[in-house]
Amino acid sequence: MIRMANQIAAYFEAYPRTEALSGISNHITSFWNPRMRKQLVEYIGAGAEGLSPLVTAAIAPAKAKA
Repeated sequence: MIRMANQIAAYFEAYPRTEALSGISNHITSFWNPRMRKQLVEYIGAGAEGLSPLVTAAIAPAKAKA
């Protein structure tokens, strides 16, 4: 899960930050199932070790809604 999330972040690194965060969030929302999204949010809540800061920033708004 961490590897996949970091690969998504690596793809969007070249984009302007706002677009990158939106792209990461949209990709995870569109292509990851609810169980995977829940695990990612829980992982971020536990410290997000090894996770790209772009992923953490992109998921933070969704985490706040959970």
